[in-house]
Amino acid sequence: MSVVAPKSLSQEPLSSESQSDALERVCRYLDTFQLGLKPMLFDVSTSSAQLAAEAVGVEVGAIAKTICFRIKDDPLLVVTSGDARVDVKKLKSLVGGKPKFVDPDEAFALTGYRAGGVCPFALPKPMRIFIDESLRRFPVVYIAAGTANSALPITVDQLVVTTGGEVADLAEYRDCGC
Repeated sequence: MSVVAPKSLSQEPLSSESQSDALERVCRYLDTFQLGLKPMLFDVSTSSAQLAAEAVGVEVGAIAKTICFRIKDDPLLVVTSGDARVDVKKLKSLVGGKPKFVDPDEAFALTGYRAGGVCPFALPKPMRIFIDESLRRFPVVYIAAGTANSALPITVDQLVVTTGGEVADLAEYRDCGC
């Protein structure tokens, strides 16, 4: 596993075997694309958009957060900017059904990643993925890499390639409390 070491990186291995497994799974998956994508690990939490932005040293909007929904029996992921909410009406119009947020336990069951580290890579089962076009404001965005202390620098085009996701207008900007 190859990992980029930012200045605030902890050189110690991850404390939880499951976190280490999740990160390893993401790294192996990303390596198959040969894009040179390498996660950064921090000795601080990156479990929210604000915390991730502080750790990486970017504005909150450059953090790409992954949110898990269910439409009837079908799970889906939406990757959006850290300074936005998912506009559920836009998502409903796009998918043709009423989206429901899933709780952290169900998100873990569906993705294999704990809250704060959910990412759209190396999922246990294929699912539909949407990438909000608002992320295109940034040349590089930072997305969790399977753990709540990681961030993966990636372009939106690389995100589309690595996830098979569809780019769509799904952002809503109002005091999102990110």
